[in-house]
Amino acid sequence: MKILLINGSPKGQRSNSLRLATSFIDGVRSEREESGETVTVEELHIASMNISSCKGCFACWQKTPGICCIKDDMQMVLDRIICSNLIVWSFPLYYFGVPGILKNLIDRQLPMKLPFMSSRTDGCGGGSHPSRYEIKGIKHVLISTCGFYSAEGNYDSVTRMFDHFLGQRNYTAIFCGQGELFRVKELSSRTDEYLSYVRQAGSEYAAGKISEETNVKLHTLLYPKEVFEAMADASWGIARDAGQMEDKSLIFTRQMAALYNKDSYDGRDRVLEICYTDLGKTYQILLGKDGAEVRTDGSLVASTRIDTPWEVWVAISRGDMRGDEALAKHLYRTSGDFSLMMNWGKYFGSAGKRQNTRKSTIVEKASKPPLMITMLSAWITLWVAVSIHTHVGALVTLFVCACLPLIMRQHELCIYDKISFLIVALLAVLASVTGKGQLAVVLGYFLFGSLWLFSCLTKEPLCAAYVKYSYGENALNNPIFMRTNYRIAVAWGVLYILTAGWTLLLSGRVPYLVLILLNQTVPILLGLFTAWFQKWYPAKIASEK
Repeated sequence: MKILLINGSPKGQRSNSLRLATSFIDGVRSEREESGETVTVEELHIASMNISSCKGCFACWQKTPGICCIKDDMQMVLDRIICSNLIVWSFPLYYFGVPGILKNLIDRQLPMKLPFMSSRTDGCGGGSHPSRYEIKGIKHVLISTCGFYSAEGNYDSVTRMFDHFLGQRNYTAIFCGQGELFRVKELSSRTDEYLSYVRQAGSEYAAGKISEETNVKLHTLLYPKEVFEAMADASWGIARDAGQMEDKSLIFTRQMAALYNKDSYDGRDRVLEICYTDLGKTYQILLGKDGAEVRTDGSLVASTRIDTPWEVWVAISRGDMRGDEALAKHLYRTSGDFSLMMNWGKYFGSAGKRQNTRKSTIVEKASKPPLMITMLSAWITLWVAVSIHTHVGALVTLFVCACLPLIMRQHELCIYDKISFLIVALLAVLASVTGKGQLAVVLGYFLFGSLWLFSCLTKEPLCAAYVKYSYGENALNNPIFMRTNYRIAVAWGVLYILTAGWTLLLSGRVPYLVLILLNQTVPILLGLFTAWFQKWYPAKIASEK
């Protein structure tokens, strides 16, 4: 398979559209080569080529049929077009059309046509010229980015032109708005995600057809209209009122503020104050229900403050450095309400995923994250039911262990759920067979505490297995998150080891109901402590110099 990539961007290999085109071709190449086909790709970057504009002399029709009188690189381009199987036209939208250098190349295709008049059958235009060569088998793909928030409604003249010389809709088009974002490294997580969709589209195209699901993703805005336009306006670095250039740190802060997700507003205004310590610049971002506003006068009371060197914060935003790791290493520090930092993705996340310009007809079914109550239900049933009546309690416990996977079927079962069901069921059998319910209860406390402590030897302590889903995909790589959860796991492990000890000592000396009440009250108190600790401890680390 011969693929010809025609890059019509005046920026040459720095083109944003070219990144999409390359990803698409990578998908095509991967699919074809996997099926054993040889794929060759030739790239033509018009910006670095010598292609003059058409003179309109028609010498290629009369004096030298099929050959242009202008001696430049265009004859080589025509040769490549004729022998290609797939042509990918890559270009940015310039003034609602193709760039001038690409229009020159399109005009210079005249030698590929015969001068005779022919009628059209596709309903596009009132006439045409037959092709000089047999090129009906060549496939065409148009890939373009534009500077508007959406491609919708901005490519009318482009599609009409390609309809005329390729045949009405005789091509596949991928038009993407917000094209300038592909050069912003700070937004690479979102743009790389979109590029993966383009690559998938190339793979599906090579296999036969781009799926509806992938088409929906390709038509998804990178960011909502208001977010993109705010970032675009801020990127020029010019003050609206005075028209003067703004400081680079202010430009950067305005762009960061533009990423604020209004849907995260919970009824309380927040003020994020960020101080670039090495630049001596401090700005405030008011996060409210109507959006984010950058203040330069320091007139607001900060709810969260970040003190950071400029280069550190820029490196974090570009993805060159993990923010949580930098915080754990004290490369920057925060003070005030740390919940904003813990939920940074919620306030400044990739909001573009939430808005589609097309509705998906595909419903993705995904299981919900595991819940700690699943595991606790089995243990609590054992401790309470067997303490009240050994044999009946054991049967109740076995019944609950059997039913929990069914009851919680919409949620994932993590390894600690499965281990718990197994241990609790074995303890229930032990209690039923031996009649020693109190022994099973004490062993239960001991083994439950041991499970907590043992989990501290793994990469995922018990509590982290359940709460990690609230802190994003990289929670387990967050050193502050992990240090917090290891400490919590140790605390719970020690508590239940001690619970086994005092239950053994107090058994028979105090009424069972009193002992049960004690054993259920103490975990509640530790639970309250845990809720406080998981907020206090990360904030403490973050505020240290």
